[in-house]
Amino acid sequence: MSSFSEAINSSFKDNRVKAMLNILYTANWISSHQNEFFKQFGLSPQQYNILRILRGAKQPIKVQTIKERMVERAPNLTRLTDKLCDKNLIERIPFEGDRRVVLIGITKQGLELLEKIDPQSPQLNLLKNLNEEEANQLSDLLDKMRN
Repeated sequence: MSSFSEAINSSFKDNRVKAMLNILYTANWISSHQNEFFKQFGLSPQQYNILRILRGAKQPIKVQTIKERMVERAPNLTRLTDKLCDKNLIERIPFEGDRRVVLIGITKQGLELLEKIDPQSPQLNLLKNLNEEEANQLSDLLDKMRN
């Protein structure tokens, strides 16, 4: 793969501008890869994230909790959960004591689908060209950027 500058055939005012544009370009590249990979399972990356959150919770949780734990904040969480419900991958459970609150749980079908998805798949393992130290450094730099 070529460098970012070569890929878009451009030069930059300074390295901060180049880095910011490279982050945006790379985020789009990652998103494209993930969308393509999850298509075969009938999922979007956001739906996969919801299933992983529910599996990790080990019990039904509130929609708000899902929203807080999502990697990519989804303003359309209701639509995403509707689609997962339609596929019988999750279920809505009324919350005792407050009819306005609904818990979301993963179904057996949802757990089985997650078992089929290999997180080490080449289409998901997009950091394969980085060693552990480089991956940690990248993560630290992204944390630093946000703080």
